[in-house]
Amino acid sequence: MNTRIRIGSIAVLTALCAVTEASAGAFGLREQSTEAQGMGFAGAAAGSGGVSSMFWNPAVITMRPGFVTEQNLTYLGPSATITPAPGTNPVFARLGGSGDIGQGAALPAGASSYQINDRLWLGIATDAPFGLTTKPHQVWAGEVYGRSSRIFSLAINPVLGFKVNEWLSVAAGPNIEYFRLTLRQALPIPGIQPTVYPSSFLKGESWGAGFTAGATLTPRDGTVLGIGYRSSVHHDIDGSIGVPLVALAPLAGQVRARLNTPEKLSVGLTQAISPVARVNFGFEWDNWSRLGNIGIVSKTLGLPVNSLPLNYKDGYYYSIGGEYDVNAALTVRAGFGYETSPIDFSNRSVRLPDGDRYSLNVGASYRWNNQLTLNAAYSHLFLDRSRILAGLGRDYNVGNIAFAGVVDSSVDIVSVGFRYEFGAPSAPAPLVRKY
Repeated sequence: MNTRIRIGSIAVLTALCAVTEASAGAFGLREQSTEAQGMGFAGAAAGSGGVSSMFWNPAVITMRPGFVTEQNLTYLGPSATITPAPGTNPVFARLGGSGDIGQGAALPAGASSYQINDRLWLGIATDAPFGLTTKPHQVWAGEVYGRSSRIFSLAINPVLGFKVNEWLSVAAGPNIEYFRLTLRQALPIPGIQPTVYPSSFLKGESWGAGFTAGATLTPRDGTVLGIGYRSSVHHDIDGSIGVPLVALAPLAGQVRARLNTPEKLSVGLTQAISPVARVNFGFEWDNWSRLGNIGIVSKTLGLPVNSLPLNYKDGYYYSIGGEYDVNAALTVRAGFGYETSPIDFSNRSVRLPDGDRYSLNVGASYRWNNQLTLNAAYSHLFLDRSRILAGLGRDYNVGNIAFAGVVDSSVDIVSVGFRYEFGAPSAPAPLVRKY
């Protein structure tokens, strides 16, 4: 194979990986509890989301006696358009905007807990901590930086909870995580018009493991403070690159990358202000900055392909919410959340046109009978208008094809769920707090 084709193949691999890894780690999913969503996830680490609050703090499983299971189904309806701006390569600017790149997705999540005795609980949660689905027009001004992006994750988290006394509980357990991605983008080929550029792709998957741990403190009746931690999960991603050129096909082959997902620290506070009303506060920190630079290696070539300067910032989320018991069966709730995104103008891509956001949330629960409770919630996320710049020496650069754009986006989220519970098991008398 001649040198020109070999050098060209390395450039193709570099371009694919550069946008791929940016997609892999910068879009987290928080929608794991219908009940907590109704308050903007305020107080989730203190148990405001029921047993599903295990996602933020596994120690919440000791807050409910007997056997409890919760199942939630959330529909995420994002809407986002990217409009080319001055600075875009004129040849590509004529191709127009992205159209609506948002793709609706259903997100199931569930959690269950079982009380063994007056001190021990077992729990298990299944959730999706990361995900992304975007699809612009096949032909558009930013096609060399993204035609479609799909990221899927699944985490399984069994935990053991221990009630130390009436005011302190702790819990911990392994977190087993599956991660998969499929990404496509236009492959620029000299002599071919951009309107007929073929697509190249990257696919990869990995299993990894970490842990969760947490504690709840109840210093007095009506006050609950929760602190939870989800560790980073190390992924050795094995994948393949495909290119639509026969001459380059032998060089496409396999690639690998090492990715460490961000840790999450969650703090929640629930305070009763009357026998029928509670106010909740929440704080979350996600260590996105740990991603730093990610090395990409082609197994086929046996060479490093690139070092990715992702340079994400840490993410922070603040929330406040409240709930009111209308009667013994009906509870209504509302909340507000604000998030500072790990993505800004310095690292924003067409695959992840994310930005700072705030959310308005409402929800309700209806206790059908002593065992069954039905939950529902609705949220609207407002995202700041943001800008994208790729190419010409930027971190995301394919053949120095400049792309500048303006992003307008929002998200509507609808969630439904249920809780089913049995009574407490036969056990010795409960612990008595001693002074």
